[in-house]
Amino acid sequence: MLLLDGKIASQSVKQNLTEATKKLLEQGKRAPHLAAILTGNNGASETYVASKVKTCSEIGYKSTLIRLEETVEEQELLRKIIELNNDDSVDGILVQLPLPKHISEAKVINSINPDKDVDGFHPVSVGRMVQGLDTFIPATPYGIMLMLEHYNVETKGKHAVVIGRSNIVGRPMSILLSSNLPYGNCTVTICHSHTVNLKEITLQADIIIAALGRAEFVREDMVKEGATVIDVGITRVDDASAAKGYRIKGDVDFANVAKKASAISPVPGGVGPMTIAGLMKNTMDAYIRRNLSIE
Repeated sequence: MLLLDGKIASQSVKQNLTEATKKLLEQGKRAPHLAAILTGNNGASETYVASKVKTCSEIGYKSTLIRLEETVEEQELLRKIIELNNDDSVDGILVQLPLPKHISEAKVINSINPDKDVDGFHPVSVGRMVQGLDTFIPATPYGIMLMLEHYNVETKGKHAVVIGRSNIVGRPMSILLSSNLPYGNCTVTICHSHTVNLKEITLQADIIIAALGRAEFVREDMVKEGATVIDVGITRVDDASAAKGYRIKGDVDFANVAKKASAISPVPGGVGPMTIAGLMKNTMDAYIRRNLSIE
């Protein structure tokens, strides 16, 4: 069984980006600049953003973190985004989700300049992805594709089952896996809460992408022998015996599914690091595109 270790795979991506950034500086150019907006004090969001800022520092990028109160008005958040859109020193903009309930997520995403949309959520980015054009790919699906590439997982002609249909993971993942790409060309089935006979479908899968947000939902009896299983889920499960009072669980019953899988990603340490790697790649791409257009 091959462990799809995201820490190892992401380190390879980060090393390449570190070298590319060093070359830019040696040429007298500035480093790529990622700006993040964090609204409120959601614990998970704090952790994610801190990890992104730390990775920027490790690679040599410049990063800016803008903190806004939970009660910030929607117009104030939109004004901050417009400021970043107009700042030529900023290459990539991300607004950490989820947002407070009184703020329209769609309106915020649509307000980001598509040329700086390193999260890959803007309708322009999504439309270009669907058409197979050069664009920013949402960071988690991008990270998964980078993981498949790093471990040279065969995808051509395989049946991939994606569990979950979110715009952040499930839908873009299905598009990428079915696209004519080096690690695409799969026949893809998308499953969701209204799917009938889910187990029958997953038992046909050569590749399973579990992205539904339910701890240990995918069990051993749902996976055929030799399948590749990629676990996107992150759920805090209360556990009084744990130091923090909880444990992080994925969407897959790792211990038992690993007995049947030919390759499987762990949680934590699997897709999480690859998501940040995908974001960092998008930021470098944004820098290159913007500076090439200026030159």
